[in-house]
Amino acid sequence: MPYIASVSKVDLPCRTDQQAVKEQARIAFTSRSPHMERLMDVFDNTQIVTRNFCKPLGYYMAPSTFEDRNNQYLETTLKYSVEAIEECIERANISKEDITDIVFISTTGLATPSMDALIINRMRLDPHINRMPIFGLGCAGGVSGMAKSNAIAIANPNAIVLLVAVELCSLTVLRDDYSTSNFVGSSLFSDGIAACLVMGDNHIGDNRVRYKSASSKLYYDSLEVMGWDFTNNGFKVLFSKDIPTFINQNVRSDIDGFLSKQGLKLDDIKNFIFHPGGKKVLEAYTDALDVEGDFLQNSRVVMNNYGNMSSVTVLYVLERFMNEGFEGGYGLMMAMGPGFSSEMVLLEMGN
Repeated sequence: MPYIASVSKVDLPCRTDQQAVKEQARIAFTSRSPHMERLMDVFDNTQIVTRNFCKPLGYYMAPSTFEDRNNQYLETTLKYSVEAIEECIERANISKEDITDIVFISTTGLATPSMDALIINRMRLDPHINRMPIFGLGCAGGVSGMAKSNAIAIANPNAIVLLVAVELCSLTVLRDDYSTSNFVGSSLFSDGIAACLVMGDNHIGDNRVRYKSASSKLYYDSLEVMGWDFTNNGFKVLFSKDIPTFINQNVRSDIDGFLSKQGLKLDDIKNFIFHPGGKKVLEAYTDALDVEGDFLQNSRVVMNNYGNMSSVTVLYVLERFMNEGFEGGYGLMMAMGPGFSSEMVLLEMGN
């Protein structure tokens, strides 16, 4: 089966303390909508310490149009995607000319030609590279992208698949939107860029992290749980306070059903590579799965240090497992996203 040869992430230049973000939000929101003062504690309840931002805080305080913010998305995405890809290539010890496919995941900016085309052009990758740009998967996109990258490598054992995920959530926060969703989003979401290389069977390399299987599920009649409204001012975030309840009600049976098809049980999973959607989401996973020990430690560390970077976050968690160490055995990647949906990838992780 294919294997994950390398993962790289980007520490963006404007890493910002959560308390500094809180004070800016107090100025921005409560000065024009005083009732929002009662919501300020949400910043402390996230347990986020620092946030990964592509711009200094002052940028978000100034008026800007959707066109301005999307242009910043294009410029920042291209610059730091190249940085992440170059590091990923170096870690995998391959040449950029060897890449056969590129899967690009994002839900926080718009580009046509798609961003993968801009990356190919900037880096002078093989002009015949197979392209798969994907928009709209939200927080589930990182795991879904991993599944799709491995499906490509299964179909073509000679493939070297580049997976790039970019979310610049900070550029979507609407300065003049006083809804609770926008306010909560301003306390939680941040920016991230990650790259992975997936190798087909015909390539020799460090194959300790091998793909096993994947699962995708869309829950009927839950479209309003998470997503965007597209307005004249840009992307307006939508998410329900019932997400943790939804996880509690579904995640254990979904995981058990997926693992049983592989002849496995939850006890067989040694590495939990979960998207940390927030404190309450991690608590919901902990309650639903009832696994001994701090099995979501890496997810929690990433959330504390970076915030919720939507689809990219789970790849930062994976990067931490691969570079800080993992337990030999099976690993499970999981994330929930708009739809409402879940994505899972089963990995074999050897020492």
